[in-house]
Amino acid sequence: MPESCTCGASLPPDARFCHKCGKPQREENITLTDAAETPAAAPPRSLEPPAAPVPLSFRNPIAVKAGLLAAGLISFVMMIPGVNYAWILWLLGGGYFSVWTYKRRTGQRLTVRGGARIGWMTGVLSFTLITVLFTFCMLMVQRAGGLGVLKERLSDFAFQQSAVDEVIKLLQNPYEILRSLIVMFVVMTLTCTAGGALGAKILGKH
Repeated sequence: MPESCTCGASLPPDARFCHKCGKPQREENITLTDAAETPAAAPPRSLEPPAAPVPLSFRNPIAVKAGLLAAGLISFVMMIPGVNYAWILWLLGGGYFSVWTYKRRTGQRLTVRGGARIGWMTGVLSFTLITVLFTFCMLMVQRAGGLGVLKERLSDFAFQQSAVDEVIKLLQNPYEILRSLIVMFVVMTLTCTAGGALGAKILGKH
């Protein structure tokens, strides 16, 4: 081994590099260790993105069940004499209740638009149930003897005769029935929609 480097620096015995210029002073065979044979660690698995929420429509079974439950309660309350005078409160409450039920079953916080959507569905289902009940009652009236029997029954319940005459006149005119159904559909869906939007806004804070 040389005692000095080409740069002129004196080297200590067994020096591998020059302490002045860093030049190697001898050749060494570097053997690869078995570390190269060690298999590389597997790359981390990519996490799958969470499933997108089901759109709020009549194809969403949970939304339909929540709307049906609220619609059933609305239809029941609307048939109770005296209590049905506060119909606007029951429709608003039905929209709110449908949003509360949906959030409880899914854990999903709804936007105001989503709450309004479920409220609208509740209004449509409520209108359908009440229309079916009304049609069934009219079939029973026809089977029992017609509007004359209905007029006598309503009079027995101490209703004002003018109100009874208006009801009978309405039922005798198909166009008035159709107009009343259209108005009822609009009012019920809009009120339940407002209740659903209000429910989403309130429940979204908790």
